[in-house]
Amino acid sequence: MASISSLGIGSGLDLNGLLDQLRSAERQQLQPITQQKTQQEAKISAYGRLQSGVNKLQSAAQALNDSALFQKLSASVQGKGLSAAASETASPGRYDVTVNRIATGGTLATQATGAGYLPNEALFTEATTLTLDFGAAYDPNGSFDPAASPTGTSVTIDIAAGSSLEAVRDTINANGAAGVDASIINDGSGYRLALSSRETGAAASLVGLTFANKDTASTNPVPLAEDAATLRPGNDAELDINGITITSATNTVKEAIQGVSLTLSPEAEGSTLGVTVSRDDGSVKEAVNKWVSAYNELQSTIGRMTKPGTDGSSSGELIGDRTVRTLESRMVRDLTSAVPGGAFSLLSDLGISLDKEGRLALDEPVLDAALADSPEEVAAFFAGSSAETGMAGTFNASLTRMLDDNGTLSNAIQGAESRVSRLDARFTRMEASVERTVERYRVQFGQLDSMIANMNQTSTYLTQQFDALDTQLGRN
Repeated sequence: MASISSLGIGSGLDLNGLLDQLRSAERQQLQPITQQKTQQEAKISAYGRLQSGVNKLQSAAQALNDSALFQKLSASVQGKGLSAAASETASPGRYDVTVNRIATGGTLATQATGAGYLPNEALFTEATTLTLDFGAAYDPNGSFDPAASPTGTSVTIDIAAGSSLEAVRDTINANGAAGVDASIINDGSGYRLALSSRETGAAASLVGLTFANKDTASTNPVPLAEDAATLRPGNDAELDINGITITSATNTVKEAIQGVSLTLSPEAEGSTLGVTVSRDDGSVKEAVNKWVSAYNELQSTIGRMTKPGTDGSSSGELIGDRTVRTLESRMVRDLTSAVPGGAFSLLSDLGISLDKEGRLALDEPVLDAALADSPEEVAAFFAGSSAETGMAGTFNASLTRMLDDNGTLSNAIQGAESRVSRLDARFTRMEASVERTVERYRVQFGQLDSMIANMNQTSTYLTQQFDALDTQLGRN
């Protein structure tokens, strides 16, 4: 008889359906492995969020452990038109700053080209040189002396034959050493080349420009010349600080007051402004607040990860986790331990306390009073005399041990990842075993199908024979 190519054809039974049911039943053995893997992957994700929170908290602790934080100074200004910034080399004090004038750059323009000329038309028929003179001279009264020789330098720029006014402008602007920026202005009677110094101050001020033919024997007139009436010389900034006159080529005046940088704007001219350099307690408060916020944010993250399931909700991914318990116990230990040797020994002395929910609360007036009365003692409490002697240093060291490559948190992540790998391997082995079992069922069902098919054929043959025999007997 012909072989059976599909289960059930020979027997008429739904053997394929039965085989699918058996496969589904066998694959139920894989479900616990899948569930365990899902749990471990959720733990890895939770550990990652926990690690991120610890990193943020450590950064905040490291900022508090920096002794430079407590030495920072700030500069404030009473008045408009002046800003000030203090570095660590400054000293506390108050200064009266009178701004007599701000630093400006020089400007100068050429005479107009004449009506009908377009700036893209050739202007220089011959190769030409442009000489720029820098360095404004002032008399003792502070007035510009146009008759004085330039006190600075000269720059020579080559202008190609056939150049238009636009080409001259572009040639100047492309020259990094030109010391000026060029533009074109139309005054109604023609086009002018307008130049402005790139830097402020008398020494960098443009005070003269001269065009000359490169061919000294040429008799052709040079088509452009300066218009002396347009000269606006640049000057240095001048200010008095507590009665002492200071000059600066720029409007950023550094080190006139040690460790302080002053920036002038036109609004300040003619004004006397107060500059106060004082201890930057605001930066310390900001660092403390960031550390408190980072700690409370981490506690909120831990709370979500360790909450028990209620009313059908699922439990947190790290409920009962030893790594979380270790982290919390170390942090609480550091927060409640005394720092020896100073006026402040506990966080509560600075207005920082743990509330009943395990979060930090800051009483700012208490911290403000400590910073005002004993700033050095506040620095000693947080930063200490070395990297790990202050509260912030001890706290940072504990977090470092948690985060190190061989630390508690890193080991927990590696352990969960190893369990996932083992579960993957176990799943693969179990899945192969299931398929072998299903294949064995398939072979057995094939044999059963063939046997029933043979039995059906035998039954049919016997029935036919009996029917034939009954027919014969009936005739007799």
